[in-house]
Amino acid sequence: MNQGEVDSEMTDADIRLKMSHISKSFGGVEALRGVDFTLRRGEIHALVGENGAGKSTLMKIIAGVHAGFEGEMLLDGKPVHFHSARDALKHGIGMVHQELSVVPQLTVAENVYLGVQPVNRMGAVDWSSMAKGAREQLKKLGLDLDPKITLGELPIGVQQLVELSRVLFSGASIIILDEPTSALSPPEIERLFRSLRKLRDEGNSLVFISHFLEDVLTIADQITVFRNGRKVVAAAVTPEIDKAWIIQRMIGRGHEELESSYLGNVALASPKDAKTVLEAEGLSKDGAFADVNLTVKGGEILGIYGFMGCGQIELARALFGKMKCDTGSLKVDGKPFRLRNTAQAAQAGIAYVPESRRSMLFHHEPIYKNMSISILERLSKLWLKPDAERAIAAKHIDSLSIKTPGTEALLGNLSGGNQQKVGVAKWLTYLPKVLILSEPTRGMDVGAKEDVVKIVRNLRDQGVGIVVISTEPETVLSLADRIMVMRKGTVSQEFANETISKDRLLAAA
Repeated sequence: MNQGEVDSEMTDADIRLKMSHISKSFGGVEALRGVDFTLRRGEIHALVGENGAGKSTLMKIIAGVHAGFEGEMLLDGKPVHFHSARDALKHGIGMVHQELSVVPQLTVAENVYLGVQPVNRMGAVDWSSMAKGAREQLKKLGLDLDPKITLGELPIGVQQLVELSRVLFSGASIIILDEPTSALSPPEIERLFRSLRKLRDEGNSLVFISHFLEDVLTIADQITVFRNGRKVVAAAVTPEIDKAWIIQRMIGRGHEELESSYLGNVALASPKDAKTVLEAEGLSKDGAFADVNLTVKGGEILGIYGFMGCGQIELARALFGKMKCDTGSLKVDGKPFRLRNTAQAAQAGIAYVPESRRSMLFHHEPIYKNMSISILERLSKLWLKPDAERAIAAKHIDSLSIKTPGTEALLGNLSGGNQQKVGVAKWLTYLPKVLILSEPTRGMDVGAKEDVVKIVRNLRDQGVGIVVISTEPETVLSLADRIMVMRKGTVSQEFANETISKDRLLAAA
């Protein structure tokens, strides 16, 4: 099938939304480049592409989140340009984000009417009217719920439908859903799909953003593929379009923008005789991950890959004692170990660099304090030793090639890549047995990513067991000696001592 949009039978009356030559930049980086997009009346239109491909940026323009852009947007044939989400909603466009905006502490009815509670003649909230209206609204989505129950008591899938109900209640007839199935069980997905099909059949237009290609092929009428800020192809979903067809266009094989460095085969090889430094068996956390088994050897990098929401971020936190598992056991250096908190994890020789630099570092403090925070007890039991802290920081700045005026520079003045290096450096004065890196290259330019890759490989060569968790296949492929793929909370496949390519990795996720 040729690139381009398959719209030969579409009439002007069918078109709800038409976008032409849309471009959007953030700080000089082009997120969208001359994108066209058309949404029909009464269809479910899926958007797919890798992280950073541009699909969410385009949808946030439609939903009024990003007001500044180039190009033209027509709604029912009339030019529009929204300046806020409220502005878009007034025109009938609503978005259900991956991170739900419902309030678990409030009732179901209060969430349906969030921000628009009905009032009686006295100006007080009309609770009975709100309960009745919420019940009727939810029944339209096939939900028979007590509107007075606290929302947090309900499964996440039901909470998502309540948020969808709120968006519909606000008057939306164009509904954008961002990764709506990432945290749902199969029965919850089927219930959601029944609701989406019902909305489509009533004439609403839905945009379905998802990494889960099986879900896309199950629910979508049309599909648009994005790559590197451009639209690659748009087509009707037919039996000829399968997961392999989509992946091929997502990663560029057979197209001019082929990125050969990411498409070639990567040889995986784990150290054969190395000692196991971390072993987990049957780890489960309700709503996050289930029955995860893994081992990590000294001098080995285990890559854990999966799409956003597959449970790998929560798994990383559990391995460092930041999240308590419901079931399962853990061994460090062959000895049973129960991690109750992060301090015990660090004492056991486990280090952790989370995906959020803001959560692990102090941006208004000097670099040297950020590097020494994890070893202050070992430097001195009674009082601080700033000179020793500065000397250690200077050593790490040199060995990791951190670009900074000196040890006294405030961390917040460094680039994202250099901040990440500081986050790693805080664990390097006394090498850990296990280093867990969550999204270690997220948001970095190519040069900074290469620096981080070199640092991680050097630590592996010194015998550290490393776990790299990422939603970026390039990061996992460039680092891992062995790869586990997670899908919706479980390990779907493991690759070891073989050649692996990006398309196989995507297919497993």
